[in-house]
Amino acid sequence: MKSDFKSHLKEAVLAVLPITLVVILLQVFLVSLPWEVFARFLIGAAMVLVGLLLFLQGVRLGLLPIGEAVGSELPKHGSMLFLLFFAFILGFVVTVAEPNVRILALHVDYVSDGMIGSNLLILTVATGVAFFVAAAMLRIVLRVPIAWLYGVSYLAIIILSYITPASFVPIAFDAGWVITGPVTVPFILALGLGSVAVMGGRSSFSDGFGLVGLAAIGPVIGVMILGMIYG
Repeated sequence: MKSDFKSHLKEAVLAVLPITLVVILLQVFLVSLPWEVFARFLIGAAMVLVGLLLFLQGVRLGLLPIGEAVGSELPKHGSMLFLLFFAFILGFVVTVAEPNVRILALHVDYVSDGMIGSNLLILTVATGVAFFVAAAMLRIVLRVPIAWLYGVSYLAIIILSYITPASFVPIAFDAGWVITGPVTVPFILALGLGSVAVMGGRSSFSDGFGLVGLAAIGPVIGVMILGMIYG
């Protein structure tokens, strides 16, 4: 526990300190922002450091263990529909909780003057992730080569990019990668590794990974379809 805390503290410091030092150097030698603004930045950086440390501790103590526990229990019920249903639900709710998704949704809502509401975008992204998390679990069960899924999915994205209104294409790609955030990634990885661990003849290395890459495809396709509807 103590060693984990030290490790997470080191990770948090290494993540926050470089940008803090760069801003300090810019403030001293180039930018010269008002000191009130600069003081707020320093306070914010300290808060980010503490928040990141607490988050890393929370992921290690709670999010990863529960993800692995749920992932290992789902296949034991012996029902494919049960497994896919709860994989879909878990993929959906963990994406709704992802801060990166909410930030993107708020910006899109603002730029589009409310034409694409933040809640609509969040639901679209979450549904896309949920669908592909379920597809990833199905791939593990059926032992479908992951390269096939990637190939078909990205071919669909290329085709849709020519059909979708141009203004939605960059939003779609941004939506695909904002889900690779601090909440979604640990949980999806833990879910996949937990499921593989209880399935006979599966490799944690080859079968347990790739879920996040597949999950990131869902929002891209989902937002492109949304663009065709609104466009």
